[in-house]
Amino acid sequence: MTHYDLVIVGAGSGNMIAGHDFSHLRVAIVDRGPFGGTCLNRGCIPSKMYLHTAEVAHSAATGARFDLATSYDGADWPAIRERIMGRVDENAESGREGQSEKDWVDVVVGEAHFTGPRQLVVHLADGGETELTADQVVIATGTRPTIPPIDGLDDLSESDRRRVHTSDSVMRLSDLPASMAVIGGGYVGSELAHVFASLGTAVTQVESEDVLLASQDREVAEVFTREVAERYDVRCGAKVVRVEPAEGDGLLLTLDDDSTLTVECLLLAVGRRANSDVLAVEKAGVDTYDDGRVKVDDQQRTSAEGVFALGDASTGHPLKHVANHEARVVRHNLLNPDDLQSVDHRFVPQAVFASPQVASVGLTEAAARDEGIDLAVGRTEYADTAHGWAYEEDDRNGPATGHVVKLLADRATGLLVGAHLVGPQASVLIQPLLTAMAHDLPVKGLARSQYWIHPALTEVVEGALLDLERALRH
Repeated sequence: MTHYDLVIVGAGSGNMIAGHDFSHLRVAIVDRGPFGGTCLNRGCIPSKMYLHTAEVAHSAATGARFDLATSYDGADWPAIRERIMGRVDENAESGREGQSEKDWVDVVVGEAHFTGPRQLVVHLADGGETELTADQVVIATGTRPTIPPIDGLDDLSESDRRRVHTSDSVMRLSDLPASMAVIGGGYVGSELAHVFASLGTAVTQVESEDVLLASQDREVAEVFTREVAERYDVRCGAKVVRVEPAEGDGLLLTLDDDSTLTVECLLLAVGRRANSDVLAVEKAGVDTYDDGRVKVDDQQRTSAEGVFALGDASTGHPLKHVANHEARVVRHNLLNPDDLQSVDHRFVPQAVFASPQVASVGLTEAAARDEGIDLAVGRTEYADTAHGWAYEEDDRNGPATGHVVKLLADRATGLLVGAHLVGPQASVLIQPLLTAMAHDLPVKGLARSQYWIHPALTEVVEGALLDLERALRH
């Protein structure tokens, strides 16, 4: 049994903690590998590299809207995969090597679980096991995909099971599938549906809600659903109730309306669950929510003395920028126990990097009204701006997109309480609105307190702020 001053379980955002400020301590980082967590290996980074590739393909396929004789003639999927995942694997290995080179850090490759308070057993990747104890422990073990209870799924043969994927595996497919069913209409399912549809796969996306991205503001979700449904098959208000081998090849899916689909592969994207059960956190005295997330206070401390948690293992905002923020707070609090910092989750932005992009922060209109807020609403469509003309956002050359910036303010305070965007560059355009919310800047005068570059797309944000200011006056 080896004792450490600090054991960090999970090398995603947990990998940020043990810098030179910890060189006076003995630290162990435990991860079954590869280093970098979900974001680097199976999530944000590779998916966005695939998404940019998809955008290039989609642009080539839709050049006629801009009077261009372009076409999309297919993808070299193995080359795309190797370009993207090769870089990911290289970074994961360099992250592990970087920690191994630190004199004060021991890298332990294996799967850990608690056996008692601040005591763990690690089943090593190369066989055997080791026991660790620590003065302090950080839980940063992230999540894994949820597998929905679909009839027939567990009965598939081994060869047919290889046709069933989650976001953890689908980006490493050996070949681009001819057809795919995506179960789930959240951001993971919607982003990956865009990738495969743009590259040439016949995609069917199945979502039990009546719109995709149902957690977004209703207007945004409706615009998004309508637009993607023009590109591939979208089945909202539906569920897959059975999976079985298809005659000849592929999988046969039966939906709850008795319709069927035959596809080459199936992507399950219905959510993720925390890995606290794998870690056996209850043996360490760590309390969890019903969904498995570790309970933490504002300083990221768990119910067990000396045990912190961060990132997807504990947060209600499973986003990399949130995990990084929490890692910085945990890092400070480990080094400064008499001067603890608290996390700030008041204004957490999120984005969906599909086509169109979606970005949001704060309350939706429905949630704000449910809270009884006296609400003012401002909105501007991309088509109302000069740069929107460059994107052919209006109906002069095909159907209008309906892409919009929608802003919500509390009449009592004059402050923004929500911002919702759907359209090109939404993930970038939201940033000045987030800044205004984080610094409690009133809507009144905000648009005219600064220059807005003309004719940049940021003018759609300016227009929405001006419309919101008018709404506040009435």
